[in-house]
Amino acid sequence: MKALILVGGYGTRLRPLTLTQPKPLIEFANKPMVFHQIEALIAAGVDTVILAVSYRAKLLEEEIASQANLWNISVHFSVEKEPLGTAGALSLVKSLLKDEQDKPFLVLNSDIICNFPFRQMIEFHNWHQHEGTIAVTKATEPSRYGVCVFDEKTNKVDRFVEKPPEYVGNNINAGLYVLSSRMLDRIPSRPTSMEKEIFPQMAKSGTLYAYILDNFWMDIGQPRDFLTGTRLYLHFLRSKYPEMLSNDGNVQEDVMIHDTARIGEGCIIGPNVVIGSGVEIHDGVCLRDSTILSDTIIHSHSWINGSIIGRKCIIGSWVRIDNVCVLGDDVIVQDELYLNGARVLPHKAISVSVFEPDIIM
Repeated sequence: MKALILVGGYGTRLRPLTLTQPKPLIEFANKPMVFHQIEALIAAGVDTVILAVSYRAKLLEEEIASQANLWNISVHFSVEKEPLGTAGALSLVKSLLKDEQDKPFLVLNSDIICNFPFRQMIEFHNWHQHEGTIAVTKATEPSRYGVCVFDEKTNKVDRFVEKPPEYVGNNINAGLYVLSSRMLDRIPSRPTSMEKEIFPQMAKSGTLYAYILDNFWMDIGQPRDFLTGTRLYLHFLRSKYPEMLSNDGNVQEDVMIHDTARIGEGCIIGPNVVIGSGVEIHDGVCLRDSTILSDTIIHSHSWINGSIIGRKCIIGSWVRIDNVCVLGDDVIVQDELYLNGARVLPHKAISVSVFEPDIIM
């Protein structure tokens, strides 16, 4: 079976982390974001993965190609020289996806984290035998995404409503699809949106069905949602794979610590914390609701809450970092400073406190 991952854009919403590496390679729970997806696809029986890429395509190709042999799958890269839209990305690889027997293929957005129920989606798609299956999930703020309206008895999609001013439901497009090969004939050879053009056409013709996700889901393409997604994922691991979480005496619930990380005495770690490879946490540090990426050093008695710290950073002693701060790679924060909602570009040295949310260039 084949799958297409829509990697696409520049990752601007997740800057400054994406200034030094492409978004799919940003580590989420100590693994590149795209690796979570590829491994879930393999578990569902996918043997060919196509990545639609543009920004920093070469770096992404090198990283994934080095893993392809270990995964024992075929990996193809489709490089967009100009933006083609989500449907245009399919059109570009039509020859790879097209199948004379109309076998279905999977498509997913690269920003999504969930339990990836691909096998169940495929079974549902084979049951209804129409052109497409779209995963939907309930959202507390559906107006952020647009709503998918469908018949709750048959799951047949009726229509899509973009940012509805009045309540029409709270099921949104979850960014996971199973599509029959024949739907590729719908896609014109021009920049085209699956969500705004192709799916509404399929709904109008009665050939699109909704698969309802019954577990956690998050679009982790921006910092606050990245942290929320981390919390949901760690909670999922606690219920399904508790052995993946740390049970050290220093930690509270839902903490993941890489085997190579070192934790000092008297630290309070958690809840909802991920600590990457090679990280050094010195004595008396408090971490909660945060991700610390690889090879970072946090000196004694610092306090980090609700933030993302990039790779190879050095955080001084008695530092307080709070309110969805995001530090790019190789940032140095001197002792006894306070950072509130700061976005710090890579390779910067911070010597004064940041009391109000700001971008430090």
